[in-house]
Amino acid sequence: MVFFPVSVIINSKTIIRLSEVIDLKRLPLRKEHAARLAEYGLQNIPLNACCCLRFSAGEEVLHEGQPISWLSIVVDGNAKVCRTAPNGKSLILCYNISRGLIGEVELMARQFNATCSVKAVTDFECIAVSYQNCLAELKTNLVFLNKLGTELAEKLTTSSDNFTSTALCTGEQRLCAYILQNSHRSLFRDTLTDVSCSVGMSYRHMFRLLGQLCEEGILEKRESGYCIMKKEELARRSHTAAELYLRV
Repeated sequence: MVFFPVSVIINSKTIIRLSEVIDLKRLPLRKEHAARLAEYGLQNIPLNACCCLRFSAGEEVLHEGQPISWLSIVVDGNAKVCRTAPNGKSLILCYNISRGLIGEVELMARQFNATCSVKAVTDFECIAVSYQNCLAELKTNLVFLNKLGTELAEKLTTSSDNFTSTALCTGEQRLCAYILQNSHRSLFRDTLTDVSCSVGMSYRHMFRLLGQLCEEGILEKRESGYCIMKKEELARRSHTAAELYLRV
């Protein structure tokens, strides 16, 4: 997983040039940010090499293929990770980033461009740590490397569970689990073409299932998306798939 496209010049001041597509607000670090850095053994890195970044729900945090210059520690909110195939179809690799690191795969693989896109599902906040100033520390700090290894192992397990769900769960189970995982305040508004790719079914079949859920009063179609009316029933129908998605 990866983070946002930025190019950085750091001397006496930190200057961040962002993609014109992203309206990003850089904020100073707070006390809770220092505590989060300490969890990863990074309490001694230069403060001018870090900043707090916030994204609004629905905003693209990172676009696949663009350069990355920061490792990020998630502080608050949820985001999803997507990858696009040559035919233009997108697959959601991770439904819910709500903790941990973003950019660790590129860091360890020595990749300079993002391999995936990241999009905020809710308001999203993270601490960005500059590669330029902190690369030596990130590569030699044992506390940080142990945490990184643990999180990579957890993400591998999650990936295996997602594959198992696609192979063994019904289309309705996968769709219901996906809606639960990606709804915000009981409203589901993802792009339906992307949803059909991510849950592994045709657009027509997925649309038919959504219609059935609406007919049964579980969902309600609105201009802004689908509103969850019976969350317990939706959870019951997603039972097996949801267990796999939430295991880690």
